[in-house]
Amino acid sequence: MLLNDLVAVSQRVAATSGRLEKITHLADLLTRLEPDEIDLAIGFLIGWPRQGRVGIGYATVRDAKPEPAAVPTLDLRELDRYLERIKTVKGKGSARARAELLAELLGRSTEVEQRFLMALAIGEVRQGALEGVLAEAVARAARIPAAKVRRAMMLAADLGSTARVLLVEGEAGLACYQIELFRPVQPMLADSAPDIAAALAGLGRAALEYKLDGARIQVHKSGEKIAVFSRSSNLVTPAVPEVVDAMRGLPTAGLILDGEVIALDAAGRPHPFQVTMRRFGRRLEVERLRVELPVTPFFFDILLLDGEELLDRTYAERVERLASVLPASLLVRRIVTDDLSEAREFEAEAIRSGHEGVMVKALDAPYAAGRRGSAWLKVKTARTLDLVVLAAEWGSGRRKGWLSNLHLGARDPGSGGFVMLGKTFKGMTDEILEWQTRELLARETRREDHIVYVRPELVVEVAFNEVQDSSQYPGGLTLRFARIKGYRPDKNASEADTLDAVRAFR
Repeated sequence: MLLNDLVAVSQRVAATSGRLEKITHLADLLTRLEPDEIDLAIGFLIGWPRQGRVGIGYATVRDAKPEPAAVPTLDLRELDRYLERIKTVKGKGSARARAELLAELLGRSTEVEQRFLMALAIGEVRQGALEGVLAEAVARAARIPAAKVRRAMMLAADLGSTARVLLVEGEAGLACYQIELFRPVQPMLADSAPDIAAALAGLGRAALEYKLDGARIQVHKSGEKIAVFSRSSNLVTPAVPEVVDAMRGLPTAGLILDGEVIALDAAGRPHPFQVTMRRFGRRLEVERLRVELPVTPFFFDILLLDGEELLDRTYAERVERLASVLPASLLVRRIVTDDLSEAREFEAEAIRSGHEGVMVKALDAPYAAGRRGSAWLKVKTARTLDLVVLAAEWGSGRRKGWLSNLHLGARDPGSGGFVMLGKTFKGMTDEILEWQTRELLARETRREDHIVYVRPELVVEVAFNEVQDSSQYPGGLTLRFARIKGYRPDKNASEADTLDAVRAFR
């Protein structure tokens, strides 16, 4: 398929706000692709080709100004080969070589293709073709129920390759997507509720758990073989030997657990999230850190036990299985209630213990891996949201030379983009200022006066007093007294809170 055909569909998807119409356009495109083009096309549409970031920044794209081709000739396979060549350039002179390859690629492209490729190169493809919409488009094109397609995609954790199998093999292709030990499953995500009363009003009788401000982990065990994966499916086993030790000797043939690992002080109270995160990514110092900063695992769900998949079991059934396998010391503190007074006392107990709030979970809900929904609700006493950094302003005075005032955005599920909610420069230490300046400049896409616009990739936890109406920002909302609690390197932008979550705090 010519790139021009994909770009035309991308433009049609961007021009419509209707989800069903987006799905129709995308499904039609998918049916016209050759098998080896399917995962390539999906990567281009979501703005994440199989090569990931290829080492091209905004300045390189800005300076590349070849004359556009008169007619479209570039196809998807050729584009993939160009990106692979750009990605693999290394060593002295690599920046210049990448720029020359980009100029060559753009010279093969029409004007409309050039605009798409420039956005793709710097991670700015925004036409509303999110993974959820594409999953439904795959379902329609393959004539498979959407729920079955979503389940296959969550187990494979790879939209493109899954789509290729299902579009080629049809429903028979679903057979290869089963939960499998040592292949991480995307974690189930929670939405936000403004308070306990609102959460219980929506769910009725429900389970309440301490909300730990730790690092999400998924543990796979088969006999004495144990692996620990992070929230983003990275293997982190060497960093957390305490988790491995806790799993040894459990009387199971195989299991997959969902939980968190957290650093506790001598009194058993949790350290801040940033302290816990010191335990990750520093393998050479693990033994020293294990003594200085031990971590403790706590688990709240089980996905596989002795060969039986539990994803489709209710939460109540899964927790019963979990309690039959693990000692109480490894379980998150939990109660089941529909009594508001009892729920509020449990929340107060969580806060007194140093935790940030509670989780409220529907008893009859299956494990919806990779999805955020109302079956799990987080209630934080200190109001916080996970937002994406859209831009930053250069500081003045003591902060001169650092990017300081952050432009914060929430996810807009409808458009596939992010909506700005406001700015803040509060709550930042010198260490944070230095780190964010370096990281944001590495993601720069353009500048306007003192503002540096960046690829929306970094997630930051923001505390605030209340949500207010605002005519200044496009979402019609802003945060009062917003301040930075810390960055969340364990989360990507697709896991940031939505506008709906922000509105729930009004």
